[in-house]
Amino acid sequence: MHTSAMNHMRLSVEQYLKRDRHYDVLDFGSQAAGNGRTHREVLVDHDVTYTGVDVVAGENVDIVMAKPYRIPARARSFDVVITGSAFEHIPFMWASFLEIARVLRPGGLVFLTAPSRGHIHFDMDCWRFYPDSMRALAAFARMQLLEAHTDMPPKHPRGGVDYARVDYERNYWGDTVGVFRKPQEYSMLVAPVREVIVWWANRVNGIEHVPRKYGTKKRFRVAL
Repeated sequence: MHTSAMNHMRLSVEQYLKRDRHYDVLDFGSQAAGNGRTHREVLVDHDVTYTGVDVVAGENVDIVMAKPYRIPARARSFDVVITGSAFEHIPFMWASFLEIARVLRPGGLVFLTAPSRGHIHFDMDCWRFYPDSMRALAAFARMQLLEAHTDMPPKHPRGGVDYARVDYERNYWGDTVGVFRKPQEYSMLVAPVREVIVWWANRVNGIEHVPRKYGTKKRFRVAL
């Protein structure tokens, strides 16, 4: 878990969670990264019951998902769902977001962080996100969007982007943050749509059966 994403998640927790109440928290995609950091550290000052779920077993994973697009939890069983640096690796992430909305209680919150840039990493790297990505997820799952922000790259004094000032710790990944709330009166139309989409996503299962076709030549030529 890179530092900037952890800092954004910490800010979301501090801004939206109260210290005088208990929260049931689900960490979606909770497996500890190579540096061993997890979202547990941003919740230590709050009264929470923490459950980590992931598609594979590992450190900081309490429940392994038998199906990649079905969270093994009852509907309306969590007050908060946090997911950081995970959605860029999920081929059909809209199905995952519908599942997150399902397990969230009415009025519950989702804190989501994902990069808007950065190199290809891990075995599968599908997406980059901007504020409108958060708007699209909110619209699709009928959630309320409370906040959407992207750390854009530093501007050059003469215009454009000053890539020389981009550093790994502060702004290399250009983290995008989305904060969502599940409405108290949640649309009844979501459930049948969700079940079809989640069923199909689990049936397709992933993209491993599609061979990689990474180009080795430039696609465009400069016109003379």
